[in-house]
Amino acid sequence: MRVGLAGVGRIGAGHAETLRGLVEEVVVADADAGRAREVADKLGVDRSDSVDALFGAGLDALVVATPTAAHAPLVVRAVEAGLPVFVEKPVAADLDGTIQTLAAVRDSGVSVQVGFQRRFDPGHVAARDAVRSGRLGWVHTVRSLTLDPAPPPDAYIPTSGGLFRDCSVHDFDAVRFVTGRAVTEVTAAGAQRGAPVFAESGDVSTGSAVLTLDDGTLAVVSASRYNAAGYDVRLEVLGSEDGVVVGLDDRTPLAPSGVGFRPAGPPHTGFLERFADAYAAELRAFVDMVNAGTESPCPPEESLEAFYVAEACDISRRERRSVTIEEVRR
Repeated sequence: MRVGLAGVGRIGAGHAETLRGLVEEVVVADADAGRAREVADKLGVDRSDSVDALFGAGLDALVVATPTAAHAPLVVRAVEAGLPVFVEKPVAADLDGTIQTLAAVRDSGVSVQVGFQRRFDPGHVAARDAVRSGRLGWVHTVRSLTLDPAPPPDAYIPTSGGLFRDCSVHDFDAVRFVTGRAVTEVTAAGAQRGAPVFAESGDVSTGSAVLTLDDGTLAVVSASRYNAAGYDVRLEVLGSEDGVVVGLDDRTPLAPSGVGFRPAGPPHTGFLERFADAYAAELRAFVDMVNAGTESPCPPEESLEAFYVAEACDISRRERRSVTIEEVRR
C-alpha cells in the first residue's frame, strides 16, 4: 500500500513514523518543503514537492494532518479521486464547512475516518465495554476533563474555533462514544483568565459544560489551557452498580492533599505523549479499513455530532442560557 501524508507538523511527523511501520510506501508533503524534506530524510520515506503534487503520486490512501483550514478541501479532493482518507479533527473549521464536506462525501462510496484518537485509547474502550456490558448498572453521571499544561501560541487562539470546538470536542465525542448516548441539551460557562489574547479573540481559557444525554444521564465536561501540574485527561463513568475511571495512572498530574493516590512517575507533557498508543491504533485501524474495504471506525458523521455539541456550548456560554442540540442542528 502507498499512503500519502499531507502535513508533517507535530501530529503529522508522528503519523509518518507510525505509517512507515504499517505500509509498504509512505509519501510525505507539507506547505513547508524544507520540513517535508527533513522528515522524509529522517524516516527514509518518499516526498512530494507539494501537497498538491501528492495527488499525482500514485496513492492508495491519504492521511491529512495539515492546519485545519486545509482539511475540508483535501478531504473532498481525495474522495473525488477515489482515495480513502484519514483526517485529523475537525473535518472543517466551522459547522457550515463540516456539513458541506459531509454532503460531498456522503454519496461517494469512499471511506473517511476522522481522528478522534480517544476512541482507540485502551482506557476509553474499556469504559465503553463496561457500560455496554451492564456491569455499571444504569449510568447517572459522566465526568470528562482535558487540562493543558500551558496555552498554545497566541497566534493560534484566534483561529482555533474556541475552547469548546478545539479542545472539549474530544470530550464531547468521548462521552458519546463511551455511553452510546446522544446529547440533547447543554449549559456551559467560561472564564477569560490568563493571556489577554483569549478575551481579545472572544475565547475563554477555562470552560465547563453540563450535558444532558437522551436517557437522562448528566455529563460534566471541564477544560483549561492552564494546568501547570501537567497534561491531564480523565473520564469517570458512575453507575447504579459500579463506576470506572479512565486516565488515573502513575503519570496523572495530581498532588494529593492528604493520604491517597500518589502518582509515581512524571506527569504527561502533552497529548502526543499521553495518547501515543491511541494515535498508532487509529492509523492501524485506518490501514485495516483500506485493505479490507470495511466501514470507517469513526465516520465524519460522528465528528458532526460532536461539533453540534461544541457549537451549542459556545452559544450557551456567550448567551448565558441552556441550548438544545436541535437548536443548532442543520
